[in-house]
Amino acid sequence: MMNLVLQGPGASQDVLQSIAALAQPARTVSLSGSTLRGEDVAHTPYAVEAVQAAALAAQVDATFIAPGRSLSDFALVAMDMDSTLITIECIDEIADMQGLKARVSEITEAAMRGELDFAASLTRRVALLAGLEATALERVYEERLRLSQGAETMLAAVQAAGLKTLLVSGGFTFFTERLKARLKLDYAHANVLEIEDGKLTGRVVGGIVDAEEKMRTVQRVCAELGVPTSRAIVMGDGANDLKMMGIAGLSVAFRAKPVVRAQADVALNFSGLDGVLAVLGDAGSRAV
Repeated sequence: MMNLVLQGPGASQDVLQSIAALAQPARTVSLSGSTLRGEDVAHTPYAVEAVQAAALAAQVDATFIAPGRSLSDFALVAMDMDSTLITIECIDEIADMQGLKARVSEITEAAMRGELDFAASLTRRVALLAGLEATALERVYEERLRLSQGAETMLAAVQAAGLKTLLVSGGFTFFTERLKARLKLDYAHANVLEIEDGKLTGRVVGGIVDAEEKMRTVQRVCAELGVPTSRAIVMGDGANDLKMMGIAGLSVAFRAKPVVRAQADVALNFSGLDGVLAVLGDAGSRAV
């Protein structure tokens, strides 16, 4: 038995009902005006393909999930930072201060698609920042960094439910530590940019937080909490998130690259990060 959760900003109940009908639900439950749950649905390859195609065309997120799952099943939410918890890629915006955004963004995109080794690509990108005044980092944080849609709602629900939070990033501690304090997160782990005489050297201090290190970080935090990784929700968007998503009890692809969407339990292409609450039946006051 499976449930189907449909949600999309601005989607009408009529549209959601028509998509749900493709999976022949035993019953449907209307949640917020743009969210619907179909219960005891057909979960055949044909039904899944039909639902996903119709949902994509209607800009609706469709998630097949076992009934009864909730936030209380989990103990940790682990999040990537760039293009997941926040809307930007910090290194691309730092590079913009050097007039190198297009060049760095191209490397970033290829790495996120899994076409380049992440550690090697990060080393190449950081090297291009050599000589930049370190004050550029503060400018990026203050002027350009924005939380993704639904981030604060999702975090408030997660923290109220007693889950711990981890921000694990192939980005930089300058940003993760500020977000950790601002959002009252429990753990953060990222790369350290080397700064000498007030300028970036173009190097990273210590080991690089790549896909393996992200996965190890989730494992370490779960071990510290005394829980298996199956009690972690892991959110990401790029190929370097796949390994940590692969050990999670629930993996969430947010505005993700196709290779990531294809392997995730939940793909939020149109909804905010708080869309995970509806998937888990924890949408709270949004239910009607």
